[in-house]
Amino acid sequence: MKVFSLLALIALGVSRGEQSGPDVPFTVSCLFSDGVIVQRNAIVPVWGTAPSGTSVAISFDGVLLEVEAGPGGTWRGALEPHPAGGPHTLTISAGDSRLEIQDVWFGDVWIASGQSNMEWVVADAADAENEIRSGNDPLIRHFKVPRSWSSEPQPTLAGGEWHPADSEHVGAFSAVGYYFARELREAVDVPIGIINSSWGGSRIEPWIDRETLNMDRDQLTEILDENRRQIETLEQRFRDQYGASSAEDPGLRDSVAVWADPDLDTTDWDDIVVPGNWEARGYPGLDGVAWYRTEVGLTSEQVDVGPATLHLDTIDDDDMTWINGTLVGKTWGWTIPRTYSVPAGILRPGRNTIAIRVQDGQGGGGIYGAEEELRLEAGSFKIPLSGSWKFRVGTFMLNHEGTANQLPTLLYNKMIFPMLQYPVKGFIWYQGESNAGSEEDALTYADLFKSMITSWRTAWDNESAPFLFVSLANFLAASDDPGAHSNWAVLRESQAAALSLHNVGQAITIDVGDAEDIHPRNKQDVGRRLALAARHLAYGEDLVYSGPVYRSHRVDGGRMVITFDHVGSGLVARGDQLKGFAIGGADGRFVWADARIDGSTVVVSSPSVRSPTAVRYAWADNPENANLYNKEGLPAAPFRTGP
Repeated sequence: MKVFSLLALIALGVSRGEQSGPDVPFTVSCLFSDGVIVQRNAIVPVWGTAPSGTSVAISFDGVLLEVEAGPGGTWRGALEPHPAGGPHTLTISAGDSRLEIQDVWFGDVWIASGQSNMEWVVADAADAENEIRSGNDPLIRHFKVPRSWSSEPQPTLAGGEWHPADSEHVGAFSAVGYYFARELREAVDVPIGIINSSWGGSRIEPWIDRETLNMDRDQLTEILDENRRQIETLEQRFRDQYGASSAEDPGLRDSVAVWADPDLDTTDWDDIVVPGNWEARGYPGLDGVAWYRTEVGLTSEQVDVGPATLHLDTIDDDDMTWINGTLVGKTWGWTIPRTYSVPAGILRPGRNTIAIRVQDGQGGGGIYGAEEELRLEAGSFKIPLSGSWKFRVGTFMLNHEGTANQLPTLLYNKMIFPMLQYPVKGFIWYQGESNAGSEEDALTYADLFKSMITSWRTAWDNESAPFLFVSLANFLAASDDPGAHSNWAVLRESQAAALSLHNVGQAITIDVGDAEDIHPRNKQDVGRRLALAARHLAYGEDLVYSGPVYRSHRVDGGRMVITFDHVGSGLVARGDQLKGFAIGGADGRFVWADARIDGSTVVVSSPSVRSPTAVRYAWADNPENANLYNKEGLPAAPFRTGP
């Protein structure tokens, strides 16, 4: 073997939490484990820890690199660029310690990040049984970064290992990441590595570094301290006010639902707005059991109409539900909408009490979803149940880490920063639902998202790295009001603002969502559409990779003529007529429009709007009637021409 120095020792120091001194163990970043895929055609750093002054030998392909651990107890070397291929063996030794990393391949590495729709695994997605059974490509590999956080940037990941796409492992892969990789493998034919660094329910701010957020350490410390104080105050309040503990639920004693009793006095219970996770309603970090109660007044006509149905949309995680003290349903599982039949004889004229016991193990808890999906139906009567309910904690486990995915920079510090030395091909991103709770949040997202993309590229020293995102899928009940406000539409618009940056692409998914589930199961189309963008932006293929995107408009008499980019081989409407367009005038009121395709444009008009000033398309949480596509089968992106 020849001895050479491709890269000199880089002493990383101890300012970012490294150990130092003689007790520092010999370690290698966990990114380098059996089955690792490293970025082809790039210098690939290899790093870890060892006692200061220790000589570390890195052997690869008959080449030996020797480096020395610096005063901070860290070492770093690098592998020369290699074309796609393998397998290789990487051997690293220090003193009597020796680590042999086998089955090393060079290919393309993609970071997959965001919240639960990126974290969502193949086993829980559509056609899971068949997808798992047919998962048989060992050159697709997946690395899951454990959920973890830190108030300061950390040099090491919390763990993780590489797994191949086979029937034993693929069920635990990010579904979006896997289907994205599978499409790329067919088109590019190089090994694909997916590093899945995602956390369900996370906002975008935790994924951005402190400097990009323009925060100093004192500001971040105050935010963390305030969060800690809130949790400690809640803990004391639960003990003092409720007598609650982490052990026994006083609302359910010896299988008797004491707190479901219709005659229970709830004057000392809290008020809480439903729907909405309880963390967002003033109970941050709460895991455990809590009870909800509300009263519904019914007439004799509503009661006598026959059996009723209780719709509770989605509850996180598990529930038991009583009406007038009678158990009408229970469900285990946080992704399952609740629909309970109410047998005749349970409801009565006058006051009726609904009591729901919710148990949550981790993350968000409570009754959430769409207001319209929270209702009691009796015949043609629909009694809404959204609004103020009574609320009381039964048992609690206050998780001080439970709010980490809501607080600025914490996830970046532990789930992104430790990987910045690792070369990657690009990024895929599916996040935004947690920032769509208000119009202010949705509008603010635009600058945050662009800043995050730019800062990640800079941190990876790859200013043109492809960044591909999923435009939020359709969700919640469809609205008949063409002028209805939609935070989700605003959030999609803020996501799309990032297309002004170089080498950014989007996957439009307003046709693959689920009105009743924020986690649509069709991840195959999401992965395929991301891969189309990657094939063009990352690999230079000349293909149609996006649905139609608004370019410009002009007023032609009483009509608006809309021009699009990404028309492909032509515009088409799925269905008998083009839908989803609304038109408005100077008064700001919108009506559903008549729309027709004219070559590569869409002409929009309405007899009730003689002087149009604005057009909207698919501008809703769930634009279920929007049906404009290009002939390649990709849906048009939502847009508005004015406020």
